[in-house]
Amino acid sequence: MDFNNFPKIQLPKLQLPRLELPEWLAPKKDLPPLVIGDLRAAVPIVQGGMGVGISLAGLAAAVAEAGGVGVIAANAIGMIEPDYYADGRAADQRALRSEIRRARARTRGVIGVNLMVAVNDFHELLQVVVEERADIVFLGAGLPLRGIPVAALRAANVKVVPIVSSGRAARLIFTHWRKSYGDVPDAVVVEGPLAGGHLGFKPEQIDDPAFALERIVPGVIAEVRPFEAEFGRPIPVIAGGGVYTGADMHRILRLGARGVQLGTRFVATDECDADPRFKEAYVRCRKEDIVIIKSPVGLPGRAIRNPFLDEVARGARRSFRCPWRCLESCDARAAAYCISLALDNARQGRLDDGFAFAGANAHRVDRIVPVRELVDGLKAEYAAAVEAAARSISDEYVRLVERWKSLKDEYGTALARLGELRNEYERAWNQRIARLKKDYENAWPEKIAALRAEYEGAWNEKVAAVREQYEAAVAALEQLRAGGLDLQAEPR
Repeated sequence: MDFNNFPKIQLPKLQLPRLELPEWLAPKKDLPPLVIGDLRAAVPIVQGGMGVGISLAGLAAAVAEAGGVGVIAANAIGMIEPDYYADGRAADQRALRSEIRRARARTRGVIGVNLMVAVNDFHELLQVVVEERADIVFLGAGLPLRGIPVAALRAANVKVVPIVSSGRAARLIFTHWRKSYGDVPDAVVVEGPLAGGHLGFKPEQIDDPAFALERIVPGVIAEVRPFEAEFGRPIPVIAGGGVYTGADMHRILRLGARGVQLGTRFVATDECDADPRFKEAYVRCRKEDIVIIKSPVGLPGRAIRNPFLDEVARGARRSFRCPWRCLESCDARAAAYCISLALDNARQGRLDDGFAFAGANAHRVDRIVPVRELVDGLKAEYAAAVEAAARSISDEYVRLVERWKSLKDEYGTALARLGELRNEYERAWNQRIARLKKDYENAWPEKIAALRAEYEGAWNEKVAAVREQYEAAVAALEQLRAGGLDLQAEPR
């Protein structure tokens, strides 16, 4: 028996990874550019299109000059023309063409146009965008599916950006475009329920956390990603609705969005095309003044409460003359007021005869500032948010490093104890083996002697029995011979 082999204990080895400071602990504090195809905005800020007449050439050009994307709102833009009530369609087209040219004359920055798909002169206005070669056209208030002149838009190098409120809507648009046009839009704007103006949500969804901007942005990004791979180009997602500060921008961009859309902040600027009294409504409003209304077009909207809205809420009806059926879903005969007229009155400062749409954060506006100052402030806030996030992550990183060192020390202590246990095991094993070997050596001679005695006794008994049987057989043979039996005779 081999008593030299016994089980061995292998002590585990812990490979400690090298902890290096992540690159994002010292991130760039500058806002990244917004790149849509061959179009590049120095800052990823899209000024939301605000009709009627709130964002025209003045505001759009100022935003573009500050590095963002300036947007002219085309909805009922013809109301700034003197002959709108004579020919609304022609006035819309003429006014849009004029505003695009005015903006172009003031800046070499990025100029976009916001079109409502639901308006009855949508295709005529889209043709103006193509002819004037705006940099981008944002298509909201409906899904841009049918009759889109994709070839003409591409020839004019106009980027197409639909506005959606869900990943499902984005998927529907992109799938339809791929099938019908063999192409897809260049980017997507996703608007959350905190936006101002008409909302793409049901009333019960507006305050539901499940529909918050932070919840729907990842879903839109996920829906767009397969089309990026299929068509071999980036399709940036731009998020808006409740984005107010640079910190908000930082939070949204970290979700994967490539840009943000702001509307409310740009109303409170010197360059906004609305009357100063319209802007002052933002400065004066309180949080409780921001309310959800039901628009005559059948959609919920967010606005600043005022006597006009209170009067409508009590059931009053404002008489008006509908210049033309600008929106298919609007029934002028049943409407309490004309939404376009009310918004145009407000634009001109006549708030007794209209009201101001506004985002959920309008009550935070405390002064009117130049666009450049606003953008610079957002940049500074973004940089501060990046620094704060980096500092927080750095502190957490330091805590993790200290914890790692503590775990390393604990592991070393445990390893030393395991070594002691191994030595104790080996000593106990050797002692046990020695005892077993000694017991074996002492017991072996006695066992052999006992076995030999048992064997010899059994052997002798067996031999005696065989001898006895043999002698009995011999005696029997002798008796047979004595009886005269010839044992040599052969049988017959």
